[in-house]
Amino acid sequence: MRPGPLNLITDVPGLRVGNAHDPHLRSGTTVLTADRPFVAAVHVMGGSPGTRETDLLAPDRMVQEIDAIFLSGGSAFGLDAGQGVMAGLRAAGRGFAVGPVRVPIVPGAIVFDLLNGGDKDWGESPYPALGRRAFDAAAQAFALGSSGAGFGAMTGFLKGGLGSASCVLPSGLTVGALVVVNALGQATVGETPHFWAAPWEEGAEFGGLGPAPMAPQDAPLPRKRLGEATTIAIVATDATLTKPQAQRMAVAAHDGMARALVPAHTPLDGDLVFSVATGGKALTDPLTDPFQLGHAAATCLARAIARAVYLARSEPGDLQPSWHSRFKARG
Repeated sequence: MRPGPLNLITDVPGLRVGNAHDPHLRSGTTVLTADRPFVAAVHVMGGSPGTRETDLLAPDRMVQEIDAIFLSGGSAFGLDAGQGVMAGLRAAGRGFAVGPVRVPIVPGAIVFDLLNGGDKDWGESPYPALGRRAFDAAAQAFALGSSGAGFGAMTGFLKGGLGSASCVLPSGLTVGALVVVNALGQATVGETPHFWAAPWEEGAEFGGLGPAPMAPQDAPLPRKRLGEATTIAIVATDATLTKPQAQRMAVAAHDGMARALVPAHTPLDGDLVFSVATGGKALTDPLTDPFQLGHAAATCLARAIARAVYLARSEPGDLQPSWHSRFKARG
């Protein structure tokens, strides 16, 4: 496997991602959309999820394709970002057709960033506007680190952020991942700059430091409270998948979260993975292709998580150091 040209989820043809954030709010929204509706599924493993329209992604539900997915800060307030995304899709004439009416289908998930030092004393919710701005900004290239839904993200030790990565399989299928890292656990090993995801790193995409010489054996203690931590992600492929097949890819992708964050999937996290299949390429081997898609999704997600933390920027008023501010002097 090799990374795609941009090493972003938008290496999957047809996908676009947009970011919007407010530095004073220290929060934001990220939207993934496509040229046309796409198959999607979701799998939740965290104990404290916050979601919108995820029930309809179950394999037995009527709606088979959706128009966009949003990831947002703001805890439950951030679910309002879906309204802005729907407004953008409606203006574009997109949505599930019910007679003469079109209803945009926009699932989403949120992270808790209400205690990160930003100004949360708003009157009207800022998230519908952030959702619309993110949708309108959707493009093939987009910023990582302290951007979009990852702008105000934190982890147990370092600033979190927005990450993405991609790979191309020997079959020619492309897989990508997009993630907001606001985890209870750590992306780095103990007090070292080394990333748990180092065995899967491509080149020096998150520093090229390699694995840590030794992993700590102590039992971890929670550094956040119930409901304050979440890692939310999207994995995508250009393969033609059914909703059940897409759901299996989402399940497999959770392995990447466990490879890159320690601990992961705790009762205090809302960890979940959406999966997207654009249907651009048919499966050529019904056994090998789904098997490799799951592995690639997990690998891309692990890399994307490390990139999110590695690319986070230091900002005035930060409550946690960025990876670079904490470790750059060490090289």
